[in-house]
Amino acid sequence: MSSPSAPTPAPPPPAAPGSEPIVVTNLSKWFGDVVAVSDISFTVWPGVTALLGPNGAGKSTALRMIAGLTPPSQGTVSVLGANPRRDTAVRGRIGLVSQEEHLFQEQRALDFVTLAGQLNHLSDAEGAARKVLATVELDPDDKRPIASYSKGMRQRVKLAQALVHEPDVLLADEPLTGLDPRQRLHMIKLIQDLGANGVCVVVSSHVLDEVERLGSRVLVIAQGRMAAQGDFHGIRALMDDRPHRIRVRASDARELGAQLLAHAGVRGVSVSATDELEVNTDDVELFRTRIASVAKAANVRLLEVQPLDDDLESVFRYLVGR
Repeated sequence: MSSPSAPTPAPPPPAAPGSEPIVVTNLSKWFGDVVAVSDISFTVWPGVTALLGPNGAGKSTALRMIAGLTPPSQGTVSVLGANPRRDTAVRGRIGLVSQEEHLFQEQRALDFVTLAGQLNHLSDAEGAARKVLATVELDPDDKRPIASYSKGMRQRVKLAQALVHEPDVLLADEPLTGLDPRQRLHMIKLIQDLGANGVCVVVSSHVLDEVERLGSRVLVIAQGRMAAQGDFHGIRALMDDRPHRIRVRASDARELGAQLLAHAGVRGVSVSATDELEVNTDDVELFRTRIASVAKAANVRLLEVQPLDDDLESVFRYLVGR
């Protein structure tokens, strides 16, 4: 469900008609009575597009349908002008970094990535595997099995196998999970470089700060539905433009509540105890800058100011419910 006040998507790069790498139209997927994805539509051009949503929002299911791994229950997917479910040639132009860990645990990283290259009919699969493992900062000659690797190392092995055949489309499901800060920066830079070089990259994440670093184009999905799409800054502004609930503890909650109602940005006040109240505000920044002075003028001592709905999950619920 698209938000009526969602920001207008940023203009895409010039492209010939029909050349859009990914076109999703009225896409739905259900498993029995469970609806995982519900009637989503979007188009993705070369560059980096972030698929943002809380855990369980339907991001992984959407990526699996785009990759051709699972059929949609309704709607269509076109990748590079073809149906990825039916066209094996176009599937060979897609790289997938799955969130699930279906790796050959007893294999070396070099063997695993070489196999991916062979399955994509590379003439020198081992040479390509060595090159891409070095790109993700892994030693091609490491003789340890993948099972012994850390989470971050396994993530980089998955990225290597997705890139070994130099795909035109890269679908990466939560690729930054488990990486240490330095590895995370390297992965973000690598993804950005791929997008700058014309690869169509779709990266899913449930972390807003990650999305801000990855790309300016954002698709927001929640409860299986499209909540918003557009430029990152417009999405961020939309997320911030919502009522906020804030719990305040003070020496005299009733007096402080009465004074706060007289100031701009406060929509309502509910006193739950002599020293506690809940504030609804449309302008959280104004509230934050003024509450201390209001409390001082009322001769009330502030004990605690705690946001109740600043978590990402609540933002998505708000976007979907608009």
